[in-house]
Amino acid sequence: MKKFTYFTSEFVSPGHPDKVSDQISDAVLDACLKDDPNSRVACEVFCTTGLVVVGGEITTSTYIDVQDIVRKKIDEIGYRPGMGFDSNCGTLSCIHAQSPDIAMGVDIGGAGDQGIMFGGAVRETEELMPLALVLSREILVKLTNMMKNNEIKWARPDQKSQVTLAYDENGKVDHVDSVVVSVQHDEDVSHDEIEKTVIEKVVKPVLEKYNLSSDNIKYYINPTGRFVIGGPHGDSGLTGRKIIIDTYGGYFRHGGGAFSGKDPSKVDRSAAYAARWIAKNIVAAGFATKCEVQLSYAIGVVEPVSIRVETFGTGTVEETRIEEAVAKLFDLTPNGIQKSLNLRKPSFRYQDLAAF
Repeated sequence: MKKFTYFTSEFVSPGHPDKVSDQISDAVLDACLKDDPNSRVACEVFCTTGLVVVGGEITTSTYIDVQDIVRKKIDEIGYRPGMGFDSNCGTLSCIHAQSPDIAMGVDIGGAGDQGIMFGGAVRETEELMPLALVLSREILVKLTNMMKNNEIKWARPDQKSQVTLAYDENGKVDHVDSVVVSVQHDEDVSHDEIEKTVIEKVVKPVLEKYNLSSDNIKYYINPTGRFVIGGPHGDSGLTGRKIIIDTYGGYFRHGGGAFSGKDPSKVDRSAAYAARWIAKNIVAAGFATKCEVQLSYAIGVVEPVSIRVETFGTGTVEETRIEEAVAKLFDLTPNGIQKSLNLRKPSFRYQDLAAF
């Protein structure tokens, strides 16, 4: 009899209250960078029934209309009157300038804070991301698109998914063990219709896309039986509370720093992108089938304090040699990362990274 180990990842839709906050934070960042690419931004958002609070530290030469940004983003996500939260909500702005003590270190090209950042890559999917996370995300991409295209008329923006995979003794994915999907819905739709639609029109097509069998899967669709009250009306939202979803679904480690609302001088964001960039190159080049990279920084210091490469026994080259090569080939100073990855390009939309 086969023995399996199990791994689970979850994902949430753009309408999840924490993701509403993330997207507004990044929409504020985008507005600042559009006219002033050198803006310093650390924007935090709290949203609840009838209210969005925008706070943080911003130093920029441009003007941003916070109320307009908030209302447009809520409309774009899909919240409408009657859902308990919509763009007619109140907005409160509590923004001040970046601390000059922090700016002293950033102005010379140093990191905007101390911290540790992780990036990973694994040969489970075409994009070298963990399969459980990719499946969880793809389920919600399909469900959200079907909601926006009015193919599923009863669905509302707040949605969550979770996929559990069974791994064999060689560490290979054997099958999908269970799928959980919770989708906010109109009051007049039956649970049977929700369950049938989600399984047949959303989950199974995603599994087929990845050549995975949908047989013998345990399904949990809206397991409480009802999910009418959702979004910020059902649960308050905060920027940076979905950091595991923003990265690898728990498959690799996380340094703890959030991404959304932060300009790329904040290594919480830019160095996490750089660590992913490095790990992806290591796996794509065939030096490992699974790789995790850790970078660490000190506030105001230009070069990283440390570089660590872990290949989990899959490496074809010694990890110390890979670390030496990384230090030589990649400019991992905050300014170097920003230039290499075009992180201050005015046309770039960070808000698109805040969801999916």
